[in-house]
Amino acid sequence: MFSLISCNKTDWRENFKEVNKSPFGTFIVFNEAEDLFSTNDVHYLKENIYDYLFYHVESDDYVNYICIKSSAYKLDVEGLTYLLNQVKLGSTAFLSLNYFSEHLKDSLQFTTKNLDEDIYSPEELKKLNGTLYLENKDFKNQPFLYDRNIRKNYFDRIDKENTVVLGTIDVDGIKQPNFIKIHHGDGAVFLHTNPVVFTNYNMLNGRENYVENLFSYIPSGDILWDSQIKSSMFTNRDNDKKDSIFKFFLGHPSLTWFLFVSLFGLLLFMLFNARRKQRAVPIIKPLQNSTVEFAHTIANLYLKEADHKNLVDKKITYFLEKIRDKYLIDTNNLNSQFIEKLALKSNNDLASTKYLINTIIALNKKTECTDVELMVLNNMIEKFFKK
Repeated sequence: MFSLISCNKTDWRENFKEVNKSPFGTFIVFNEAEDLFSTNDVHYLKENIYDYLFYHVESDDYVNYICIKSSAYKLDVEGLTYLLNQVKLGSTAFLSLNYFSEHLKDSLQFTTKNLDEDIYSPEELKKLNGTLYLENKDFKNQPFLYDRNIRKNYFDRIDKENTVVLGTIDVDGIKQPNFIKIHHGDGAVFLHTNPVVFTNYNMLNGRENYVENLFSYIPSGDILWDSQIKSSMFTNRDNDKKDSIFKFFLGHPSLTWFLFVSLFGLLLFMLFNARRKQRAVPIIKPLQNSTVEFAHTIANLYLKEADHKNLVDKKITYFLEKIRDKYLIDTNNLNSQFIEKLALKSNNDLASTKYLINTIIALNKKTECTDVELMVLNNMIEKFFKK
């Protein structure tokens, strides 16, 4: 039988790790997921959700995404946008987090309030008990009592037209929503503010019924359980590598000084070497390019008006025109044959070409576009023509 007691000192920190058997890991619920979702296949993600959806999920596939963490920091802006687009097509996302990203709050129009956000130590969290409720008529009057680590964390403002309150938390005698369902296109997003209820400590202390009731709202279909192991290979891989190198140097005083001295020496070498070898170069004033100034004026006009959809349409028109001119391919029908022919002629891989064309088709259907979607499309087109 699983036990939280071992020879070593018990780790009472909240880690939410699926492989961790400490009190506030999620080993039990992670390993019992197949029994909890007996009618569904459970797939444990070993890659970022953005990469998984990109490679393995078609636009007409329905999935159920689950993430239980303190904060899903590896679900960045581009990955979250891609996930919400999949939800719009009929999929479901279930996120139980202590902290939700600002991009998710803006996208789904909600805010949260955490009265215990400055409490982190296990000693202080131990004092936070709480009572949770579910609004379903079958167990509406049944309180679920928790004796520790229950932050007074709840949804402060929600879009009442698209949101249903499914559960509450007692905050100073007032029931505040802590479990909601947000309708998003043809799918739904379930949000929960107390991920500690899924941890080993609570699953072994007679509170597993609450978790079963939460999961009962997830419809039939394959389960994608996100353990947040990896960052995306596409959205932030380069930044992660750069950050890790500089963090390593700056984390050691001796290496920090070595870095600064090396940079200073390199600058001195370039300065004196350039003065010895550089010949006098006559100054030639470049011809005034009024076309560039005109382009800047038009670009600033679009930027001021924030008409992202207009710019998206122009980027798509430019892209298709260049395809016709450079590769002599008809762009009237963007089907699978077109994608294969384009990938072959442009020397791009089939997967990235398919994703670019599917993105163009999706953006063409929309009446409005965000600045994030515009930037993602622009980056994809630039990468395509660099091959």
